[in-house]
Amino acid sequence: MRTIVLIVIVVLLVLFGILNINALTFPHTLSLGFVTYTGVPLGMILLLLGLVLALVFYFWAGVTGLRAQADSAKLLRDMEALRVSLDSQEGSRFAQLQTHIDQRLGTLETQMQAPKALGMGKELSASDLAATNARIDALQRDLNLQLAQLDDYLKRKLG
Repeated sequence: MRTIVLIVIVVLLVLFGILNINALTFPHTLSLGFVTYTGVPLGMILLLLGLVLALVFYFWAGVTGLRAQADSAKLLRDMEALRVSLDSQEGSRFAQLQTHIDQRLGTLETQMQAPKALGMGKELSASDLAATNARIDALQRDLNLQLAQLDDYLKRKLG
């Protein structure tokens, strides 16, 4: 879009210069304060100065756009690194949770196998243990599904 605008401006300036070549090349006296020039085509100088300014602002806008894109890319890289770090931390938490659950299930199995003489009170039946295992497996599948959905969402948003 910027390129099209620049091309339109240059074409208009060239067209203006061609149509008004006599006025642009008419000799004038130019004073810069410390020196005076006579017979200078002031109109042509102003036209060329406008063209140079248009080119300077075009390239300045291009550099500004590139800087913005570089900042966006850096931010996306930082966000991706943060997501990977959070995923690894979450994985270690799941490993700790799995270890705790395994220890707890081991304790429940030993309680179930322990004789009533130990004074444990109520024993757990095999069906209770199987139901607990099934519930834990269902929760783990649900949690893995939610994490996968969150990961897909972040990948879509980050590109």
